[in-house]
Amino acid sequence: MSLSPLRPTSVVGVPLSALAGLLPESVERPPTDFGSAAAVQVTGASLRGHEVRPGDLFGALPGARTHGAQFAADAAAAGAVAVLTDPVGASLIADHGVALPVLVTADPRSALGPVSAAIYGYPSTRLRMIGVTGTSGKTTTCFLIEAALAAQGLRTGLIGTVMTRIGGGAGDPDAPADEVIPSAFTTPEAPDLQALLAVMVERGVQAVTMEVSSHALALGRVGGTRFAVGAFTNLSQDHLDFHPDMDDYFAAKAKLFDGRSDAAVVVIDDEWGTRLAQENPGALTVSTRPDVSASWRAAVVGSDPTGRQHLRLTGPAGQQIRCDLAIPGSYNVANALTAIACIDAAGLDPELAARALEGVQVPGRMQRIDVGQQFLAVIDYAHKPAAIAAVLDAVRGSVPGRVIAVIGAGGDRDSGKRALMGAAAVARADLVIVTDDNPRSEDPGTIRAAVLRGARGEDRDIEVREIGDRRAAIGTAVAAARPGDAVVIAGKGHETGQEIHGVKHPFSDEAELTAALRRLPLPGGAQ
Repeated sequence: MSLSPLRPTSVVGVPLSALAGLLPESVERPPTDFGSAAAVQVTGASLRGHEVRPGDLFGALPGARTHGAQFAADAAAAGAVAVLTDPVGASLIADHGVALPVLVTADPRSALGPVSAAIYGYPSTRLRMIGVTGTSGKTTTCFLIEAALAAQGLRTGLIGTVMTRIGGGAGDPDAPADEVIPSAFTTPEAPDLQALLAVMVERGVQAVTMEVSSHALALGRVGGTRFAVGAFTNLSQDHLDFHPDMDDYFAAKAKLFDGRSDAAVVVIDDEWGTRLAQENPGALTVSTRPDVSASWRAAVVGSDPTGRQHLRLTGPAGQQIRCDLAIPGSYNVANALTAIACIDAAGLDPELAARALEGVQVPGRMQRIDVGQQFLAVIDYAHKPAAIAAVLDAVRGSVPGRVIAVIGAGGDRDSGKRALMGAAAVARADLVIVTDDNPRSEDPGTIRAAVLRGARGEDRDIEVREIGDRRAAIGTAVAAARPGDAVVIAGKGHETGQEIHGVKHPFSDEAELTAALRRLPLPGGAQ
């Protein structure tokens, strides 16, 4: 398992003068004024001084607390051959006497993606790239697309929140990957992404599906990346600690469709998708609503007690495709349909794709935990109001009994959604237990209080409990369940740690829920 960003084993290198030619007009000095250094070969790129390798371009970007140029001397000592920065960074480098050629541009963050792509030989142009953006559904849709690509006989790669996977597929969705790497970001930083794509090319990957976050689009992480298909799932309140308002959030998502994607797939089941489709008239549209006209449509024609859904899909050429989907929930119907539409937009076979979706399970996304208990138990990454609502609606339609929800909100993130999350849970569950998620640097009790205000403000007479200890909250939910009920542990999904006061402690909802279920007396659980 790799802890530092992967690099390709062989890079030809690009002359520094060629990289300078990719920049906008320099704001303080001619970008090619390097003398003999103009011919220096750049063979890599990094944003972090401690990860610089010999031959690298060091991206010295302005930060919230310090400027990356402060670390230029460390980068030079590690073997960097040049620096990309802004005028402030160039002055700092000169003041510190760092003897490296400096590429200067007003917005080095935006320039770093295209420059990194050039260094690594424009790897995205040698891959069939499918990028998925949206508030919810990115992870599940990408896992579904990966399986659908593998069914076409392609060797696949996956980049997203849960993991990076290199080299699956090649006709067998269960084929072992060359490497599975835990993800630090939903979308890697630009130099890391371009290096990763170059590694995938080296290892024979032919098609890649990746989650594209609003942060990645706003901060230039996918600059220099070409997509065969860009897809939009939906938009709801999230990340308003980063984006000033929903219009700015939408504008960031819309950047995926600014010309960097050859084809577009847009779900038009909300107002934001409708707006995006209007701005991209050539897009394939997707809808699960019977009253909406779209290129690709879906209807649920049946389901079974395990939550498996039987779908009928209708395509733009009049295709009628049957699909069995193992994942419950109407929003997963939209995710599956989006995956099929992406395969169609990429010029591949949607019928092969539909058959490949039947066995897909996604870690931490409506993931069933079953040890023989007589009720449904699932974990899900839902950590925003719309996602909480969607998950609880999904399980409500799958069980005859009560819905028991364990929820919490993260610290140091959009505080405006906390009360909304509580309200969404109380509107749909029969017992709500408010607990801690990742408090990070905030006081956990303050976060819980905000969620509780929303929960107790709903005009619905159900039991709401506060149990700060997440392990105890999960145990309480399991102990309260009866045959036919559903227990939903929301918020952390695939995560394996809980961050409290800046310290990450080992914690897995999957492990804790499994342990709680195994403690049940027979016949409610297996012992």
